Amino acid sequence: MTLTGILDRLERLHGKLRPPGPADPYALVLHRNCGYPQSDERCERGFQALKQNIGLEVGKILAVPDARLAEVLRESKSGMVPEKRARRLKEIAATVEGKFGGDLQGALAGSPAEARKVLKQFPTIGDSGADRILLFGGIAPVAAIPATQTHVPLRIAFGGEKKNYAASYRAAQEYVESEVPAKFPTRQRAYLLLKKHGEEICKAGRPLCEECPVSTDCAYFGHSRTKR
Repeated sequence: MTLTGILDRLERLHGKLRPPGPADPYALVLHRNCGYPQSDERCERGFQALKQNIGLEVGKILAVPDARLAEVLRESKSGMVPEKRARRLKEIAATVEGKFGGDLQGALAGSPAEARKVLKQFPTIGDSGADRILLFGGIAPVAAIPATQTHVPLRIAFGGEKKNYAASYRAAQEYVESEVPAKFPTRQRAYLLLKKHGEEICKAGRPLCEECPVSTDCAYFGHSRTKR
């Protein structure tokens, strides 16, 4: 079965999903650094507190005292190390102002590879985070893979992950690239469904294969059943 067919089944289980957080690249970088440990819920709580109490503008973040910024993050119940997160937000604002003249969107106007390099200059942004921002920030319809769910497409297609994370991420990305049209709606849908499925059913440690609607077309499940 094609990945598109598998995603159709997953959508019947998980429903139509909407991306959490903002849709602007700069705001997405802030959003990712507003919670720790990073999760959609913690990052959203911290981001909304930042937006309401200080503002998202570069100048406002740079002007606010570090202690006040940390206090806002702490009170938002967005996770641990608020002081460290406050420093990261300051670093993000300073980089956007100092390196990109306050215009991160313009700095991402080159090729996806060039834009990825720009995004990876920011704290906590690796390949997966950069690709997610490109995809959900409307920059390029890349085949982004959820950072903690690379095992999901690899289990379905090949039965398991590669020897290291970088190889696993690239293999998962190549699989999605070959199966899902390079359009924002289709690749955003793939990202969200694979992420949701990994969180709830195809868990990294103990997958719930008996509850999975695609197990009959999953290489991992087929291999597991053969070993019994």
